[in-house]
Amino acid sequence: MVPAIAEQQCVCTASLGSDADTRYDGEHMFVLGIDPGLTRTGYGIIEASGSTERAVAAGVIRTDPAHPLGQRFVELARDLREIVEEFEPQAAAIEQVFVNNNLQTAMSVARASGIALLVLSEANLETAEYTPSAVKMALTGSGVADKQQMQRVVAMRLHLPSAPSPADAADALAVALCHLQHRALNVRVS
Repeated sequence: MVPAIAEQQCVCTASLGSDADTRYDGEHMFVLGIDPGLTRTGYGIIEASGSTERAVAAGVIRTDPAHPLGQRFVELARDLREIVEEFEPQAAAIEQVFVNNNLQTAMSVARASGIALLVLSEANLETAEYTPSAVKMALTGSGVADKQQMQRVVAMRLHLPSAPSPADAADALAVALCHLQHRALNVRVS
């Protein structure tokens, strides 16, 4: 495990294997899901092979709000690069910035999204963005599902013993599942 990440992440453990009957039937691949934020960026790695999806890792990259903004950007980019290097995903998906009543929060998420998109582009990863409502719709059939419902669906789809936490990591796993679902549909259509 990469030391700079190890103390900041919450790795999914125990019973991560999955025999789930899923909607994905493409080649074997690893997908990185990202729930961006400058203070907390959730990430989740899912391994997909045939109709099997398995959570490999999930966690949160944290940056200290007391540190200068530039330093936080560098830390986030460094940690995302280390995750990409360690897990070597073939694709990535990121939750798209949505309009928020709190301008400061929206700016923070937009900045973290930009850093993540830069790192993913540097790695030449197939990358997609999904709105929060698109992720909810793909996983639950409702674009207005609440956090608890989303966490239950992620746990069920990945055969986890309990809902993944923290919420940022669960959201990142949901984004990765959404991408696998959309990717399989796009492959079938084309």
